Amino acid sequence: MKITQQSTENTLILSLDGELDASSSVLLDTELTQPDVLKYQKVLIDCQRLNYISSAGLGVFISHLQQFQDANVKLVFFNMQEKVHNVFEILGLDALMTIVPSEAEATAI
Repeated sequence: MKITQQSTENTLILSLDGELDASSSVLLDTELTQPDVLKYQKVLIDCQRLNYISSAGLGVFISHLQQFQDANVKLVFFNMQEKVHNVFEILGLDALMTIVPSEAEATAI
């Protein structure tokens, strides 16, 4: 798993590349735990190159949801592959998290 960051004044984009499983979820958790993350109005998760997500990977996002909501930071997923999106749908996480097709839509939120 490789995680790259891009940011503007109000938005942080984390691009996920590879498989988000138990071992790589630690990397993601470290990224999302950084104090700087909560200074942004939006945290966008680019899932274009995310090939797989395990329950551990999903757990990282779920564990940070409340902290983002409390800080009034919008967490938005975009460019999600169908097989990854299906996992979110099956577990009902698409109702808890904002998932949009494109980066343009994610930045417009």
